[in-house]
Amino acid sequence: MKAVYFLGNRQIEIREVPDPTPGPGEVVLEIKASGMCGSDLKYYRSAGGADSIGLGRKSAAPVIAGHEPCGVVAECGPGVVGKLARVGTRVMCHHYAGCGCCRQCRTGWTQMCDDGSITFGANGDGAHARYMKVPVDSLIALPEALSFKAGAAISCGTGTAWGGLERLALRGSDTIAIFGQGPVGLSGTQLAAAMGARVIAIDVNTTRLERSAGFGADVRIDAAKDDVVAAILHETGGFGVDCAMDCTGLEDARSHAIRATGKWGRVVFLGEGGMVSIDVSNEMIRKQMTLSGSWTFSRNGQAECARFVASRKIDVDSLFTHAWPLEEAVEAYRLFDNQTMGKGVLIPA
Repeated sequence: MKAVYFLGNRQIEIREVPDPTPGPGEVVLEIKASGMCGSDLKYYRSAGGADSIGLGRKSAAPVIAGHEPCGVVAECGPGVVGKLARVGTRVMCHHYAGCGCCRQCRTGWTQMCDDGSITFGANGDGAHARYMKVPVDSLIALPEALSFKAGAAISCGTGTAWGGLERLALRGSDTIAIFGQGPVGLSGTQLAAAMGARVIAIDVNTTRLERSAGFGADVRIDAAKDDVVAAILHETGGFGVDCAMDCTGLEDARSHAIRATGKWGRVVFLGEGGMVSIDVSNEMIRKQMTLSGSWTFSRNGQAECARFVASRKIDVDSLFTHAWPLEEAVEAYRLFDNQTMGKGVLIPA
């Protein structure tokens, strides 16, 4: 089969490799859609590729890229049982593997395994290929109402937004500020609007801001032109938002999220990397503010997100602006690297 590898320094190689064979407790998926995620870019851009970035266990060799898998079960290994472990079943994949025994793994938070985790597409073979081998306990049902592309989005970007909104305990009566309207932030806007919340979308990119209106944003703020905190306070009658979610990882956005959140407010950080300085007394303690970090989602959270999207008929497919065959991965990532397009997906032949 053909498979995509990140070599580092924005170099990609498409190799011919053997089809995977499942071992005990494993299945092979035939990938129908493999999403492109913003976090792929750190592996794509890194001088040493994915394995040069600290991710728990190190891989012994370069790995196949891609961590948003969706497809059908193609083959089952010895001893594999369960409703989803049947050839032809439509599934998503929780894109991590752990020891399976510790408390984190048993509660579905495999990425937090006490023994160190594997992230598919980073330090374990991922989904940018025709076939992918995964543990059977990583499988999550793909509702019949959802496309494979939607399943790929829920397998990371949209699921990550869901995880952040869950940490915020978002209510329909809330006003939420969502910083960054890339694929994760736009998913947050779409989900929060479906939950009934009033959404204020913030970005420096006018195209992304314009798109956010169609995904449910009630108010749009251009952070490249406007005083973000002042604009949010104006839109909330001076009280500030009930909650805020940062999807950028940028210091200014994080600071604005904290300062624009009102008394008893909640803030969650999704964007990784970077730093932020906080006036703890005035910006947190005396506002009784709750600040949380949210790292993707659990297996159960991914399943809940998929059920919510299906039951509310949310058009997750509209996140995607580009699709390429696997053979065009070099051009796909060249364009994706500009971070001006919407969400992209690779479709193995």
